[in-house]
Amino acid sequence: MRIDPAGWPFIAGPLTPAALLATGARLTGRRWPRLAAWPLLGLAAYMAVFFRDPDRRCDTTPPGPDDVLSPADGVVMVAGEPQEGVAPGDAPEGGWQQVSVFLSVVDVHVNRSPYRGEVVESSYRKGSFLAAYRKESAHRNERSEVRLRDGDRTVVFRQIVGVLARRIVTRTGVGRTLATGERMGLMKFGSRMDVFVPRECAIAVTEGQRVRGGETVIARWPATR
Repeated sequence: MRIDPAGWPFIAGPLTPAALLATGARLTGRRWPRLAAWPLLGLAAYMAVFFRDPDRRCDTTPPGPDDVLSPADGVVMVAGEPQEGVAPGDAPEGGWQQVSVFLSVVDVHVNRSPYRGEVVESSYRKGSFLAAYRKESAHRNERSEVRLRDGDRTVVFRQIVGVLARRIVTRTGVGRTLATGERMGLMKFGSRMDVFVPRECAIAVTEGQRVRGGETVIARWPATR
C-alpha cells in the first residue's frame, strides 16, 4: 500500500517508542512494556491507513474530456446552487455551481485535481477550524484555493480544513499544468473540498452520495469539443 510522504512522521512517531518498549520487554522479560507498546502500534497502524494513497481509475484510464471528477473521497454536502450562507463575494465571481465533499477521518485524504488545465491562480488563507460539515466553514475556515483554466473552461476548487485538520498540503502552483485526477495534495485529519463549475456544466451527483476521488464524475461540460 502506497503511503503519502507526509504521513511518515506521523507513523514513525508512535512506532519508534513502540519498538523500544517491545525490545525492552524481550530484554527484561517484563510484561508491561509489551502491553504499553500495543496502543502505540495501533496508532501507527491508523496513521498508515489515514495516509494511504491508493491508485484510482484515472491513474490508468484517461477520464472523459468533459468529465469533472471528485477531488476526494467522502460524502457530497452540496450539489448545485452555491451553499446558502456563504458570504457575498466569497464564491468565485460569475455564475457558478458548487459541489462540496466532506471527508471523515477514515476516508482517503489524498486530494486530486477535479479537472485539467493550467493553474492560473493559487492562494492560501488562514482562518478558523470549525467542523467541516458546518456551512460557515466554507467562508470562515483556513483554506487553499486553486483556479484551473483549459481554454475557455475554468474550474475552481478549495481545500478547506475542519475541526481536526490543522494542515493543508498543496503541491501545485501558478504555471503548473494539472491533469484530471492528478494528485495535488492532501489535508490532515478531517476536512472538506469545494469545487466550483460554471452553470453550463451538468451536476452529476446528489447530496448524501458517497464519491471516490479520481473516479466519481461530479459534473460534465457540454460536449462542444
